[in-house]
Amino acid sequence: MIRINKLRLNPGEPLGVLWERAAKKLRIKPERIERLKLLRRSLDARDKSDLHYVCSVAVSVRGSESLLLQRAESRDLLPYEEQPYEIPRSALRERPVVAGFGPAGMFAALVLARAGARPLVLERGQQAEKRKAAVDAFRAGGRLDPESNVQFGEGGAGTFSDGKLNTGTHDRRISWVLEQFAAHGAPESLRWDAKPHIGTDVLIHVVQNIRREILALGGEIRFETRLTELVLEDGALAGVRVQSTAGEETLPCRRLILAIGHSARDSFEMLHRLGVPMEPKAFSMGLRIEHRQAEIDRSQYGRARGALPAADYSLNVHLPDGGSAYTFCMCPGGEVIAAASEEGGVVTNGMSYSARDGENANAALLVTLHPEDFPQQDVLSGMRWQREIERAAFLAGGGNYFAPAQLLGDFLAGRPSAGPGRVRPSYRPGVSWTELHTVLPKRITDVLEQALPALGQKLRGFDDPEAVLTAPETRSSSPVRILRGKDCRSPIRGLYPCGEGAGYAGGITSAAVDGMRCAEAVLQSAADHEEKRQEQ
Repeated sequence: MIRINKLRLNPGEPLGVLWERAAKKLRIKPERIERLKLLRRSLDARDKSDLHYVCSVAVSVRGSESLLLQRAESRDLLPYEEQPYEIPRSALRERPVVAGFGPAGMFAALVLARAGARPLVLERGQQAEKRKAAVDAFRAGGRLDPESNVQFGEGGAGTFSDGKLNTGTHDRRISWVLEQFAAHGAPESLRWDAKPHIGTDVLIHVVQNIRREILALGGEIRFETRLTELVLEDGALAGVRVQSTAGEETLPCRRLILAIGHSARDSFEMLHRLGVPMEPKAFSMGLRIEHRQAEIDRSQYGRARGALPAADYSLNVHLPDGGSAYTFCMCPGGEVIAAASEEGGVVTNGMSYSARDGENANAALLVTLHPEDFPQQDVLSGMRWQREIERAAFLAGGGNYFAPAQLLGDFLAGRPSAGPGRVRPSYRPGVSWTELHTVLPKRITDVLEQALPALGQKLRGFDDPEAVLTAPETRSSSPVRILRGKDCRSPIRGLYPCGEGAGYAGGITSAAVDGMRCAEAVLQSAADHEEKRQEQ
């Protein structure tokens, strides 16, 4: 096949026009193209008077493709070879266990199931249908379920998010992850969009379809089943203790993929108590910033978006004093969502539906924090700092899971807000207008005070005085790293720390890729063991 870069596609044009444009670039008739595969489509908005998509495609051509490439006078024509992801057959004699059914655990289980390993998955939260009902009830002012919420349950924290699938990493497994999402009900466009996203309303069905395939291949998934203890013998894993609605149980386990997510604080405490090697790691905290989506569209496109997608942004600033801030998990046309997982704490996150047609845009505005910034200097200090901020926000919000909020102009002026301007906050069950300097640590507010005007220079209107700030955003990533080697194994034999919670991923796609990598390591360890057994 031949890869062709820099094909133009105007907004609203059908993808079919790419056949003719590819043929023109190759200097052949369109009929000679037997197959065309769209590899990437990205929006070029650098010139607001000429907004268009830039596409890369791969084509199969009748005749000699090598000859066409030899005659090519363009650097935009390259040889292309598809590299399918291949899963080895399992040599496991015992069923592997996966703790957690977020993106990392889900894709680890999917790889293991396709390998014939019949994995057992433990998930503390509920399956997607029940989980959604629990989240909806909490957002409507009902009770928080500490075991099934925005953080815990089928699909992990990513299920209630924008469903972004782009990642800054480069890994051959990424295309396979996107293919699986599409094969299980996500839109085909995520295979080629430069900024693919699913949306929580679609993703909640996709994760159920993946679950059904794992079950059909002989896997087992136990929801509402929490990992409470590792059973260790001579520095190796021998079993796991779990708590479910049926009571406590000890399960034999020689290989455990630990994909517990970044909010499993009780699990971090258990691992630390058992002496599992861990270390504090840098992470970020801050707040959510909310604008009207139409104003973000005008800033990015120079006009109303029309046929274009809801505009997004990604901003960062490095300050003279060494501090830094950046936007994360930007949700075009989305909502700020209540994301608490512990009673007596308030947490915010962002969520979008597939259409991204909400009135507001929101993003996390985060400050990078290093272990030396933490109040104490021990492994779990960052986790405890998160909890302290969340509890302060709970009290500032009124003790009913309302989130403390402030207008940006008032935040910079150091005065409490009394209510919204033209940007209506989307957080439910509601917000309490206050002064966020009383909620967030000075280490964070000092950076935000400098960063907001600087970011306003990068995106017109970002520092709008009527933008809404809702706090806190504390769960951007894990505050700890569970140590492992290049083979994905912990020094505790049989333990494979995995995904965001273990400190090795940041987002749905990178977590899914890490889950695949750990599943491969489990399969390889079994193959190595079987080879040694046969040699003996």
